[in-house]
Amino acid sequence: MQRLIQVIFLLTLGCQTLADPKPNVLFIAIDDLNDWIGCLGGHPQAQTPSIDRLANRGVLFTNAHCVAPACNPSRAAIFSGRLPSVTGVWSNQSGSLEQQFPSAYLLSTAFAKSGYQTFGTGKLLHSGGKESFDQYFTVNQRWSPLDKGSVKYLPHELPSKGTSHPRHITSDRQGNRVVLPLNRMPSDRKPTLRDGESFDWGPFDVPDHDFGDTQITDWAIQQLEKPSPDPLFLAVGYYRPHIPLWAPQRFFDRFKKSPGQLPPYRPDDLEDVGARAKQWAREAVTAGAHATVVNHQQWQAAVEAYLACVTYVDTEIGRLLEALDQSSHRDHTIVVLWSDHGWHLGEKDHWGKWTGWERSTRVPLIVVPSREQESLYAIGKRCHQPVSLLDLFPTLVDLCGLEVPDPLDGQSLIPLLQAPNKPNRRGVVTYFNPGNVSLRTDQWRYIRYQDGSEEIYDLNRDPNEWNNLIHHPSAVRPQQMLIDRLERILASSKLN
Repeated sequence: MQRLIQVIFLLTLGCQTLADPKPNVLFIAIDDLNDWIGCLGGHPQAQTPSIDRLANRGVLFTNAHCVAPACNPSRAAIFSGRLPSVTGVWSNQSGSLEQQFPSAYLLSTAFAKSGYQTFGTGKLLHSGGKESFDQYFTVNQRWSPLDKGSVKYLPHELPSKGTSHPRHITSDRQGNRVVLPLNRMPSDRKPTLRDGESFDWGPFDVPDHDFGDTQITDWAIQQLEKPSPDPLFLAVGYYRPHIPLWAPQRFFDRFKKSPGQLPPYRPDDLEDVGARAKQWAREAVTAGAHATVVNHQQWQAAVEAYLACVTYVDTEIGRLLEALDQSSHRDHTIVVLWSDHGWHLGEKDHWGKWTGWERSTRVPLIVVPSREQESLYAIGKRCHQPVSLLDLFPTLVDLCGLEVPDPLDGQSLIPLLQAPNKPNRRGVVTYFNPGNVSLRTDQWRYIRYQDGSEEIYDLNRDPNEWNNLIHHPSAVRPQQMLIDRLERILASSKLN
């Protein structure tokens, strides 16, 4: 019966599509954003009024997870609609999607082939992909408000980089003298390389426009203001809160009266996990080491900087959405907002992404149907069922009537947009290198590492994943259920 309802709905949608113009799509990506936004309640001091209002206009997926917890593989999966086992893009070190899977049929290509004008700006794919858009606007984002070349340590400065007194002197675009790193912490990852250390945080007393994320918002707004005879696909990729956690001074000012609150933390958190998990947590791969942050008394400052960056990006999203609402595209535009993966801020002794735990895999995901189609969907509701970012491509195929020649590995979210909390038995998998997998259901997380070690958590009772139940008698039945489910998923993905 459910399948019949879906078929009838799609046929109805198809008839409407034939009669009406195709909807525009505003596709908003945010880099390294975890659940520290107001509507997800991940941190009590999160201030994201624009994202929160957007969630009220559509469906908020509270249990959404990335395909892989790093920029390159996550974005490759989203824009190709295919798993890492298909594309070969497993990590940030795997090479680009263009190199590994040159036959990929990208999401932007699907829109272009379906008669859309396609525009992109900011960080979308990790690298490459710009040629699949009609127009693409690029700015310096990682190091803004500094110029890219100005963050390299000079030969006489380099010996200080790995010490407790690192020092590189440059200037911002207003001519102000800047001493890097702002947090005065030594580099854990690359102490001998001239490149700047991005594991840094702090305010800059410069105009918002000196930051790349403001510049891409300005460009995106210009595209919304232009009349277009064709439907529009506009992808906007925000960089913050990716490190370095730099933002305009005004977003830090509130912490003078209300200092940042540290996330939940247990010093003995890793005692019940295997050696491989401990290594995964403590190695400074995508950021710095927790011990370094604590030793330099920078934990609170880092939390404040992350929250400041999130509010800064929310402000830019607010400007973008206001421009949409003031434009001729207001009533026939679908808005999708997503983050490529989460981010640890000291939980489980980890900083950055690239783990199989909730903090790294869980992401914000909001789908807002066009105002013309609101009556077909559960507007303002929340969906607590597990979903994957791999589902975005097939969802947009259904919503916009796209033509895609190749199979897609995700599932359309249209049934959940209609009935957000209809129970299902789905589990979604996050991959962090071949042989390392993390399965998330509505209640449980099961992690298996390449060395055979395992973890299981009851997220209903233990949302911080502090108690690994792998050897607990109460978890025998759910453990076998999760193993069986994971094996079926891996088998269908040709990964076993």
